[in-house]
This record gives sequence, structure tokens and C-alpha cells, in this order.
Amino acid sequence: MKSSDSSPYSEPGNSVAELILLYQFSNTMLSTIRLNKLTHLILTAITTPSSNLFERAALFMRNEKSDVLQGMLGITRRLEADLQIVGDEDILGSRWDLSDETISRQRATYFSMHVRQTRIDIDDSCALIHQIFSERKPCRSDENICHHCQTCRFIKALCNGAFVAIPLVCHDKTIGMIVVDNPDTGREISNVSMTFLRLFANQAGMAIENSMLYSRIEEAHLNLKDARERLKHGERMAAIGEMAANLVHELKNPLVTIGGFAGRLLKSLPVETQQHHYADTIVSEACRLEKMLADILAFSRKPTICFSACDLKEIIQDCLTNCATTFEDHNIKVSLSDDSCSSIVSGDAHQLKQVFLNLILNACDVMQEGGELLFTLTQKEVAPDKKTIIVCVEDSGGGIQKEIMPQIFNPFFTTKNHGTGLGLAIAHRIIINHFGTIDVHSSANGAVFTVSLPLVA
Repeated sequence: MKSSDSSPYSEPGNSVAELILLYQFSNTMLSTIRLNKLTHLILTAITTPSSNLFERAALFMRNEKSDVLQGMLGITRRLEADLQIVGDEDILGSRWDLSDETISRQRATYFSMHVRQTRIDIDDSCALIHQIFSERKPCRSDENICHHCQTCRFIKALCNGAFVAIPLVCHDKTIGMIVVDNPDTGREISNVSMTFLRLFANQAGMAIENSMLYSRIEEAHLNLKDARERLKHGERMAAIGEMAANLVHELKNPLVTIGGFAGRLLKSLPVETQQHHYADTIVSEACRLEKMLADILAFSRKPTICFSACDLKEIIQDCLTNCATTFEDHNIKVSLSDDSCSSIVSGDAHQLKQVFLNLILNACDVMQEGGELLFTLTQKEVAPDKKTIIVCVEDSGGGIQKEIMPQIFNPFFTTKNHGTGLGLAIAHRIIINHFGTIDVHSSANGAVFTVSLPLVA
């Protein structure tokens, strides 16, 4: 590896020199698939003293999503001393290369930073941009289209004197452009140099497009690998879930037996004795474990829904009636407000009742010292022939902290000292399976759960 010197074949207009330079350029651009390094090599190759072409170059690439021309890199001849020749002594078998340190220095120059900060809309307001991207023709600063154009001042700000803009075309598509000039000597850009730049730009456009395609393939491969890992993880979790369901089923039977015999023992013991207290603890803990195992079993099973016409108001009234004793014990005032709208939905009444019972019991847990529980039913038209019913369940328990709000429906997430954290996860799954939504936010008084379900037409 050696530093590049002035080439004996770099005489302007020398056809042999042009062919050798193009061959070296081709070898150089085929040496890497890294887009960042490739762009540095492309601009360095046409600004290095050994090619004797231009003294400064800037690269702009097209962003197809926003249809904006974005500055990528700017190179000046002052930093080309570190360009190295790699390969055989025969110049036809050699190529150029750049070290990572040189690439970093090139990007850190004022000119390069100025180029990278440049953004230009690709439209017909600028004659130069139109000629580059629509007609795919090069443009010189001394052409008539640039004399009175105010839009392309971005190039004039970068290039104080004469410049040439050349399109980068690949597969009949303009993917960007290269702008070159000679700021140090002010040397005029000859037709020979411009013709050579067009030949070079054709190779550069294909090399950049290939590098971008490779990057996309590499990204797709990484995404596929990530999806494969997620699939494997899902299979492992499914196996663990099946094992957990079998384990829960096996544990539930002896637990029911333990709780049943402890209950009989509790009835036969005097209330004041310590043995009665022990038996009572066994019964309460057995009931808690039974509920926990039932929640885990319900979450691990694939749900089966028996769809039928259900009156959501009746379901909520049944839930409130079942929890009447709990409301009295916690001194909770309950109110139900509706706009006399239809509340007939298609779903499984038992599962929907499970959702609202869970919301009610959660509200009671956060209002141990009393409070208010408000149910509000409203109807919303989402399409000319499609309506939904929205049920808001609002408590006065102080609300939910903002940082834990995104996790509230995650399985096994709970803020309670008891429970499995599966209640809201099961409720969320039931509502989703009923083609509805369930959300939560905090109000001035407490938490507000909003359930939306499609009404029967």
C-alpha cells in the first residue's frame, strides 16, 4: 500500500488516461459495499491530484419518501494526501483506498458539514433541479437556466464560481447528483472533464444503488432473524404455558380438598381458640390460591366465545347487584348514567360480565375508605351504518401513576400486595376478542377505564 502520486496517464483529453482512470474508479467502487465509505471513495477519486479532474465535490442523495434532495458529503482536494493505492504495481490492477481516520477528517470539515445541512425540495421551481431529475441531463453554472434562478442559491452558496452538476442515474431513475468545481485555481471545467464526469457518474450511480440494495437486504435479513428468534421464543412460551396449565390443573384439585376440610374443621372449632384462627387462615389462603390458579388457567387457555345478543346495561346491573355487599362494606356510592341509547351487543355475556366485575373489584380495592364509582354509557356513530357503545368506569381512588400506565394491561403486572396481575390482562383480551377496545387514563379524582364495543345493527 502506498500513497497516490500524480499519474502519468492523467493528461486531460488523453483517451488512454481516461480509460485507465475509469478502470481504477471501477476497481475502487467494487472494493466496498459500505455506503459511507463508498461515497467518500467516489468523491475523493474525482478530487485527488492524481486524477487531475476537480478540486472540490459534493454529493446529494434523493430521499424518495419526502422527495427532498439531501446533502450527504463534501470533499475538498486539501485532504486527499492520505489516498492510498492498493494492489499490483501494474496500474490496471490497482485501486484506491481510504483509512477510517481520513474518512473521519473528511466528514469533519466545514465544507462537508455545510453540505450535510443542505436540504432542497425536488420540484419544478428550480430549472437546475428539473434538468437534473426530470431530464437527467448535466447542468453548468454558465448555462442560461442558472443566470436568474433564485432557487438554486444553495449551490451558489457552496460553489462561489463556475460549477457542474451531474445526475446519478441507475435503472432509469435519478437517485442523486454530484456537484463539482475548482475553487482553488478557478480553472474552467472543460468539456472533456465534463464528459469524463458523466461516464464516471454512471458507474457511481450503479455502485451506490447496489450498496443501498445490499443494505436493505442486510436489514431484511436481520429482521427475519429477529422474527425467527421471536417465533422460537413464542414456541417456548407456548410450551411453558401448556405446562403451567397442566400444573395448575394438578394443583387445583388437592387445594380444593385442603380448603374443604379446613372449612369443616373451622366450623367445629370454638371461635376464641387459636386453632380456629389457624384454620381460618388456611381457608382464606386456600381461597386466594384457588382464585390465583383459576386466573392463570383462564389466561393460559384459548378462549372460546359463544356469540349472542347481549344487553350491556343488564350485564352491568347484574355486576352491581352482585357487588352490593362490597359497596356497603367499603362505603362506596355507585351511580349509573346513560343516554337511553341502545346497548345490545354481540358477545358472550359471561365473559363480558367478568370484565366489568374485574373493573368494579379493582375500584373497590383502591377505595378502601369509601368513595364514588360512576358508570357512564354513551353511544357513538363511527360510520353511517356502524355504531358503538362506550362504557366509562370512573372511581375516586386517586388515579394511576403515569409511568405505569403503559403496563397496566400487561400479564402478571400488579400494584397490589395480593393477586396475580392477570385480571386486567384477561379483561383486555376478552374485549379485543369482542372486536372492541379498552383504555385507561387518570382524571382529577381517580382512574377512568373506557370500554368500547360495537352495537348490533
